[in-house]
Amino acid sequence: MQHFRASFIIAILCLSGAFYWGFSSGGMNAGMTAASIALILGVLEVSLSFDNAVVNASILKRMDEKWQQYFLTWGILVAVFGMRLVFPIAIVQFATGIDFMAVADMALHDSAKYAEHLTGAHVQIASFGGMFLLMVFFGFLFDEKREIHWLGYFERKFASFGKLESIAIILSLSVLLGMQSFVNPDDRLTALVAGVAGVVLFVIVDSMSALFENEEEGEEVSEAIKRGSMMSFVYLEILDASFSFDGVIGAFAITQDVVIIMLGLTIGAMFVRSLTVYLVRKGTLDEYVFLEHGAHYAIGALAGIMLISMKHEIPEVVTGLVGATFIGLSVLSSIFYKRKHATV
Repeated sequence: MQHFRASFIIAILCLSGAFYWGFSSGGMNAGMTAASIALILGVLEVSLSFDNAVVNASILKRMDEKWQQYFLTWGILVAVFGMRLVFPIAIVQFATGIDFMAVADMALHDSAKYAEHLTGAHVQIASFGGMFLLMVFFGFLFDEKREIHWLGYFERKFASFGKLESIAIILSLSVLLGMQSFVNPDDRLTALVAGVAGVVLFVIVDSMSALFENEEEGEEVSEAIKRGSMMSFVYLEILDASFSFDGVIGAFAITQDVVIIMLGLTIGAMFVRSLTVYLVRKGTLDEYVFLEHGAHYAIGALAGIMLISMKHEIPEVVTGLVGATFIGLSVLSSIFYKRKHATV
């Protein structure tokens, strides 16, 4: 429980803040309603982001304790204020050309109009986030160094394709080009630009460790630096942002109050990060060997759902059920695998 102590403290503070925000404008009933909505948003964020926590844990376990603490402290500030407050405002500014401060004022005082603008930018958000997550999934699927394969021949065959240089980039861009006939004509250019930006950003962040390599010490030094470097931290923050895009937009279906949305998503984001650290400290990924596999397949499914959502609206519950199914099946498979290979 010690891993979640900070999360419970943050949850209490956020719920108190939500109550005060509602109480100051509508009395006791409004305060209770605001706190309840914030709690619901927090629970939804956690339930929809377990696969995010698993993938984060697979990266975080390679980082030293200092950077793990940064992930819980400075990282949560970036996740909450950056990705769940400032970044949506920046998206609306970019999409509409309205001044940043004017958009911020709109978010606080005309939340319905702000929600309309943010929803109107869904195609760009879905294309960017979907392509970034697709690259994450392909990076796992085409990893020829992976020794354990959940789906047997299927995974081994795809892993062998990893010998082809840049196969993930080629397939991702092919998917993006194929989606052009699927997207509304007015949205094709913005979807294409946003999607390419998602691929480029992934390649930049994923390739930064090469800057630390040298001819004498080679790969070992590069890996050591990568495990404790800022680039791994940056990668985690971008990955978290990609997961949070649809959550921020979907939250407007529950409430249009930006303050309540931020407070509710803060609760969820903090618990997801605590869960990530818990998985690392308890060695859960080593205990359940296919859990990381299930999480990456859930990411692949989420990427597909985000890309499809550029044309068709898909309920959040579908996303959550798909992710939960992959995670559940991977846990069961891990248990059976452990029993089968247990030494007597």
